[in-house]
Amino acid sequence: MNWTFFMVTTVIVATFGIGLYGVRLARTTSDFFVATRAVGPMWNASAIAGEYLSAASFLGIAGLVLTQGASAMWYPLGYAAGYLMLLLFVAAPLRRFGAYTIPDFAEGRFGNPRMRRLVAVGVLVIAWFYLLPQMKGAGVTFAVLTGAPYWVGVVLVGVLVMASVSFGGMKGVTYVQAFHYWTKLVAIAVPAVILIGLFGLDDDGRSVFGDQDPRFPGERVVEFTETEELRVDEPMTVVVDGVPTLWEGVVTVAAGSEVVFDKEDAVPQPVDRPLADGYSWALPFSDRKPLHLVAAISLLLATVLGTMGLPHILVRFYTNRDGASSRRTAVGTLALVGFFYLFPWIYAAMGRLWMPELYLTGETEVVVLSVPGLVGGSGGSFLTGLVAAGAFSAFLSTSSGLLVSVAGALSHDLAGTLVRDADDRRRLQAFRLAAVVGGLVAMGLGLVVRPYEINVLVGWAFAIAASAFCPLLILGIWWPRLTMRGAVAGVIVGGITSTTAILVTMIEPQTGWIGVFLAQPAIVTVPLAFAVMAALSWGRSVSDDVESLLLGMHNPDRMSRTAPLDRSPTPNDRSSNTAVPRARRTIG
Repeated sequence: MNWTFFMVTTVIVATFGIGLYGVRLARTTSDFFVATRAVGPMWNASAIAGEYLSAASFLGIAGLVLTQGASAMWYPLGYAAGYLMLLLFVAAPLRRFGAYTIPDFAEGRFGNPRMRRLVAVGVLVIAWFYLLPQMKGAGVTFAVLTGAPYWVGVVLVGVLVMASVSFGGMKGVTYVQAFHYWTKLVAIAVPAVILIGLFGLDDDGRSVFGDQDPRFPGERVVEFTETEELRVDEPMTVVVDGVPTLWEGVVTVAAGSEVVFDKEDAVPQPVDRPLADGYSWALPFSDRKPLHLVAAISLLLATVLGTMGLPHILVRFYTNRDGASSRRTAVGTLALVGFFYLFPWIYAAMGRLWMPELYLTGETEVVVLSVPGLVGGSGGSFLTGLVAAGAFSAFLSTSSGLLVSVAGALSHDLAGTLVRDADDRRRLQAFRLAAVVGGLVAMGLGLVVRPYEINVLVGWAFAIAASAFCPLLILGIWWPRLTMRGAVAGVIVGGITSTTAILVTMIEPQTGWIGVFLAQPAIVTVPLAFAVMAALSWGRSVSDDVESLLLGMHNPDRMSRTAPLDRSPTPNDRSSNTAVPRARRTIG
């Protein structure tokens, strides 16, 4: 039985089935954007964790740890810690604000529709950037599992996500993403436990740690699909296309060659991606140079602060009933995400010890899909199918949440009052059309990002979010003297500088200190955005409306004189600013 086909098909069918169930419940704009603000904390936490644990979490982290060692564990640490920042500074005040999207918050906070349009552009940039690794993960996974061209997986997942979002909106997506979290957890945890029990992390003195370079645990046949230059530190005799050959120094292996390695042969080091010994692989930094310490700090800054700037995550807190529910949702999400991250490193360690040929083929990003095959037979096929189902859950769930944000920004924020003042039927039509347009753009971009590592792409999306939206939210929620002029300048400066640095790195990577600041710009761009906002707002007077607005955001729910008011736009509304009236009623 082809377990991979069966389990992936099951996930796809279940996704559509749950989405269709959501269609039956999604009839109004409120259903599509915020699920009528009636999602319970634990259900919402499962949904947030489901869309947050993307291709980077399911495939990318294990691949980076396999390549870079413990220094790559800063990624999951930052991803999880970001929810602590959300819990402390953003979740409850944002929910009390009572708007649909981040652009809604921006316009409501400053009372100007130009802020809505500016922030909506930022939402599109971040969401589309974050969709790229999902598309790449889908293409690579489908290629590994079926042998189909890369583009097939990109198109397949893109079409599925467009259909799911177009039909079900936020209410349908909520059910789908909660289902996907538990699918991903089972898919990554069960094989990891079984593999550790069967193989362990050492073999007759070989270990992933210590001073050893990786060695082959047995005879291995490696097929090279591309020409590779390898550095051989220990002379060895290998069989190249049936001919015994002595390798030493630097050797070139032609594309299409088949090389047989013996047990205990040291794994040759690709010249363009050298391997670390066990000691260096276990270090929290790739080495002890200050340059790499700065890179790690910048990465942590991007992932921790970038979480609160992700539009598809923040909009979820608008689906809670009140601020207290938002806090419970953030705590639940932190627990669910943290538990998931216990498992990717197991696949990386297993790959380094038992499948070191992945270093030579450059397929480190698919180590999660490859390692279960060590079991062999029907058991290995079953575990591989289970992991493949989890991978597709990762692509579908995260892509769905991102596409909801893209569709919302296009139809609700950039389309202006022409759409916002229309009746529900036309607004839902606009949402569905925007979802299709956004999905097609993501699919097109996904076809050109195959050379880039999944987790690196995600890290860049976090850096842009941290630079553009984190200062806006922190200062907009906690500092009443933030002015529109300061906010506009900070969002533009943070967004443009971080995006430019990343595009330069994508086009022509740099070395040394300049290369670090361009590849990991958050350590410069985040403080710069904060400084610009503060400098241009300092000394300005603040109206009573702003003071009242912030008081409404920080007033505990139980102390409000009236029950929290959730007012969704109606066809008769002439203003999209739903937050200010709600805040004034809350404080009386």
